[in-house]
Amino acid sequence: MVKKNKTSLKFRISEFLFVILIAVSSTMLAFNSGAFVLNFKRIGFSVISSMEKGVNYVTSGVKNTFSSIGELRKLRKDYDALLLKLENYEQMQRNNADIRKENERLREQLDFSLSLDEKNIPAQIIARDLDNAYAYITINKGSVNGIKKNMPVLAIQNGSQALVGKIVSVGTFTSQIMPIYNMNCMVSARIQNTRDLGLVNGMGSHENPLYLRYIRKRVVDQLHYGDIVVTSGENDNYMRDIPIGTISKISSQAYSSTLDIELTPIIDFSKLEIIIVVNQKELNDRKNTDRQEAD
Repeated sequence: MVKKNKTSLKFRISEFLFVILIAVSSTMLAFNSGAFVLNFKRIGFSVISSMEKGVNYVTSGVKNTFSSIGELRKLRKDYDALLLKLENYEQMQRNNADIRKENERLREQLDFSLSLDEKNIPAQIIARDLDNAYAYITINKGSVNGIKKNMPVLAIQNGSQALVGKIVSVGTFTSQIMPIYNMNCMVSARIQNTRDLGLVNGMGSHENPLYLRYIRKRVVDQLHYGDIVVTSGENDNYMRDIPIGTISKISSQAYSSTLDIELTPIIDFSKLEIIIVVNQKELNDRKNTDRQEAD
């Protein structure tokens, strides 16, 4: 019995060895023919190529991502720089526009001043009280600049010259103007077309109309809205025919022989910045001298 089992075991070992020998022989034969090596190379190349392709794809993606981030940062930096330049340019444009407007205003006032008399004094408004019925306007010129009390004050605005008021207080470096809308201001005036004489006074605010009084009722048919009222030039307080305002309303009372006429000032005082103080005495002396020389 034991002998039979040993014989069977030997047989199985022999078969196993036979199978191994066949496998080894086949392998050796494959190596010798080169077929196995070729297949191994193909498999290895395919695997390595796939890995390289994947690595290259990942590397390219990361590289492109960092490049995109860098380009985005650069674009953002360039955008901010351009935006700053645009803001600076717009500010320069605004500043240039303001300077041009200021130069135009100053040139307008200077030309007006020179047309009157070379010693008239341009000045800038530095303070004002718009809410007081007896308000005054302060300018940046005083006695050191030749300004004296009662000198008339004019201005030119939108190409039109007009009366502003007169000097009532003079300091060393500043002066005060009583504007025509001050309730204490009285100006002898005429209607430009009809030459009727009246008296203009203010109502305490630049927003309120001026009033022209003592114009006779019988001339009402000769008056029109928009007619200009000018200084009369009497008593040498103001030059003759300086515009004050335009007629905006005409009314009358049954018990009165004169008309109540409202005027809209030529000057928009809320926008007034530069004025001209006129040396009326010197201007009158010069006119008198010219008149005597002509005679």
